[in-house]
Amino acid sequence: MLKNTGEPSETVSDVVFRQIRQDIISGALAPGAKIKLEQAKERYSISISSLREILSRLTTENLVLAEGQRGFEVSPASRKELEELADLRTVLETHAIGLSFAAGNLEWEGRIVAAHHKLAAAERKLLAGDASRTIDWVRYDWEFHQAIVSACNSATLMAALSSVFDRFLRYHMLAQSFRGKAVVDDHKLLFELALKRDIEGARAVIRRHVESGVEHVLKSGRIA
Repeated sequence: MLKNTGEPSETVSDVVFRQIRQDIISGALAPGAKIKLEQAKERYSISISSLREILSRLTTENLVLAEGQRGFEVSPASRKELEELADLRTVLETHAIGLSFAAGNLEWEGRIVAAHHKLAAAERKLLAGDASRTIDWVRYDWEFHQAIVSACNSATLMAALSSVFDRFLRYHMLAQSFRGKAVVDDHKLLFELALKRDIEGARAVIRRHVESGVEHVLKSGRIA
């Protein structure tokens, strides 16, 4: 998920990988844009050989396309991919909810409470018209959804969900608008259902939450 700081153990390549990935997800590198190696070398202060390796890594998440001898480009955005990502996110997140709600303890509940508190604070600012809090909302949105499923005890499931969540998020960043009160209400209800361990109720909220997200992006007119 989007992060603002690196870990002390990160290598230069790790940091640049994260920076380029963030730039793609945030829309700073637009869908379909050619990634010119000489320009990218200067922008990210890294060698071209390391840059090629990083871009090749990003192809495994379908965030970058390799064009053979012609280099690399940011993966295009399409309605088809958006709908596929929505389906995959729903499958992964609803499955993780079942596992997490069954295994969650008091510590898990504490993570959910803390994550929702931060998310709700950012959402209040956005509803009041403070668009500068969008980047906070992006980070806190993932932290909240992550907290909900964090007791699933599957690193593989969490990694897959994180990747799909980010790719789905890219479409919301392209839409360039906050979804409003409906998404705030979804988060509040999901928070309450998690603390009640209501698996089916929470799964229903996620399905509606993701479907309404797709509708919001498509209504923006920014995705063909």
